[in-house]
Amino acid sequence: MSVSQTSFHSALLDASRPVPDGLQDANAAPAGRRFSVYRNNVAVSLTEAMHQAFPVITKLLGPQNMDGLAGIFLRQHPPSSPLMMFYGEDFPGFLAGMEQLSHLGYLADIARLELALRRAYHAADGHPIEPDALAIAPEDLMAAKLTLAPAVQVLRSDWPIFAIWQYNSQADAPKPQAGAQDVLITRPEYDPAPHLLPAGGADWIARIQDGQTIGAAFEATAAETPEFDLGTTLALLLQGGAITSVTIERLDT
Repeated sequence: MSVSQTSFHSALLDASRPVPDGLQDANAAPAGRRFSVYRNNVAVSLTEAMHQAFPVITKLLGPQNMDGLAGIFLRQHPPSSPLMMFYGEDFPGFLAGMEQLSHLGYLADIARLELALRRAYHAADGHPIEPDALAIAPEDLMAAKLTLAPAVQVLRSDWPIFAIWQYNSQADAPKPQAGAQDVLITRPEYDPAPHLLPAGGADWIARIQDGQTIGAAFEATAAETPEFDLGTTLALLLQGGAITSVTIERLDT
């Protein structure tokens, strides 16, 4: 009797399912025990991958609770790629849909932040400009367009996700206070790093990524957020090696 890939795959990822009928080992003997060991090894490996991919979520919930969630997640969202660096892409949505965790509304956005850090780590390399590349006349600076590195990620949240991440990742970090926070992720060397954006910073960066000049993006952002700090936002991008080119658009006179 042959074993279909569907029944094998389903039983492999769900310990509550019986060993598929007809499954044999290399000696043509029933492979029940061997299959159970293999299934356990797969579950342990994927659970460990979730712990490594979402260390702050693991700390917030506790390792045992994370183990349980990883098992449920595995059955609902089996791996779609043999590359573990992509495993867990659906975890933020999974957390958002867990009724038992609805009182921890920030969890999904923390998972999004941890996923963004992983995407930044695996993003293509960019070649950052020298800081003095922006030491140009103000009128030229406002007419400039910027290209950002592939590793750049921006997240917006109604929760203090940067403060929560920092408090659970760094010693002596301040306790989070309620409030929305937007986060910029850059990769100046090999390790991605999150940065708290000033008010309006995420909107300005989005406009830059849409191809607007620094000046046009600033005017639109300042109209919505009068307190927007362009200097701080530019400094974060420069310090993070996030700007890969500067193109000045001069109008013909």
